[in-house]
Amino acid sequence: MEIIRYPSPEAEEKIRAITKRGLEFRAGDIDTVTRILADVKARGDEAVMEYTRRFDAPELKVADLIVSEEEMAAAEAMVAPDFMSALNRSVEQVAQFHKKQLRNSWMTTPRPGVMLGQLFNPVDAAGVYVPGAKGGLTPLVSSVLMGVIPAKIAGVKHIAMVTPPMKDGSVNPHLLVAARKVGADIIYKAGSAWAVAGLAYGTETIKKVDVIVGPGNIYVTLAKKMVAGTVGIDMIAGPSEILVIADETANPEFIAADLLSQAEHDMLASSVLITSSKKVAVSVLQAVYNQLAHLDRKEIAEKSLAAFGSIMVVPDIETAIDLSNRIAPEHLELIIEEPFEYIGLIRNAGAVFMGEYTPEPVGDYVAGPNHVLPTGGTARFSSALSVDNFMKQTSLLHYSKAAFDREADDVMCLANVEGLGAHAGSVAVRRDSAKSK
Repeated sequence: MEIIRYPSPEAEEKIRAITKRGLEFRAGDIDTVTRILADVKARGDEAVMEYTRRFDAPELKVADLIVSEEEMAAAEAMVAPDFMSALNRSVEQVAQFHKKQLRNSWMTTPRPGVMLGQLFNPVDAAGVYVPGAKGGLTPLVSSVLMGVIPAKIAGVKHIAMVTPPMKDGSVNPHLLVAARKVGADIIYKAGSAWAVAGLAYGTETIKKVDVIVGPGNIYVTLAKKMVAGTVGIDMIAGPSEILVIADETANPEFIAADLLSQAEHDMLASSVLITSSKKVAVSVLQAVYNQLAHLDRKEIAEKSLAAFGSIMVVPDIETAIDLSNRIAPEHLELIIEEPFEYIGLIRNAGAVFMGEYTPEPVGDYVAGPNHVLPTGGTARFSSALSVDNFMKQTSLLHYSKAAFDREADDVMCLANVEGLGAHAGSVAVRRDSAKSK
């Protein structure tokens, strides 16, 4: 990680490296996932269980593929009170935010004799993928909340959660308690591409869903990409990223900690500081290396910072925001004196964290907005996971005879220009019928 002045050729080279990084699907990965999807589609439970036993839980039986009520009850007795307190706060605040996203069906009469509108309905069934890590010992509870809560608020009738089991066939109790708290209807002990396939195609045990959401590894992501169209998906998510914009008032220790909070995720993660202060840049660089020495995931963070980390010094905050819009980061922090003054200039970002006491991790867990965000520059055209991912919009149209007569000639004109005579005929037969009476 080094300090670079922007604009400069050196800065452009680093920006290209950052913006071109992301998901690379190798031919071998594509072949593997294609084979798994086809296998599960053809053999159902038998294939799901073979993969699960091979990679996760060697002794798991098909009868235990679904988490039982006994397992749920046991999990509730295993979690600590402080976890329940934190969980309750997070659930309440995430739900409160997502309720604001609900949209109502509507109708209007834009011109005489015409009624138009939209129906908003939830999908019937949704699947939420929750990753497993280190044998289930690092349960991603927040992924449960961010996936299930918006689906529940949307009104989805059946919400299934899939997560890889631990080696003994169990699921981390924190995940189970969180799933029950937010209202998941069923939990399947399956992970990776075969879990996505089960949700997309259905098996004897796993019910087919309409939408699949949630983060995962390269195989999960590739499987979601391949089943998109058979089911809806939230997004194709890549490595995590943070971009911090700072002025001379910023605390270097805070910034360094925030950069490292993303660098520790993955060697492909990107952590960038853009600042108008050379003094802050120098101080942050020193703080990063001081704090890095004490990280448990030091090796991962070091590689991430070396490849995709950068500190760029710009002439002013406006230039910093222009550059940020170009990169379109997943997480954008504004650690500047008056962050609200610049909100109108921000066009491309997954989420914006304003002020020195709004670090990215509050958004991961308790703030309220969804932490499943567009990565790899896709914030230029996509948005966070939301209630909308679980909703469908159906258009409504009604014409009176008078309204039809008024617009019929224009409809036939446009249909004939497109060479679609039957379209024009559908209108003509009604117009001519009326004239013959």
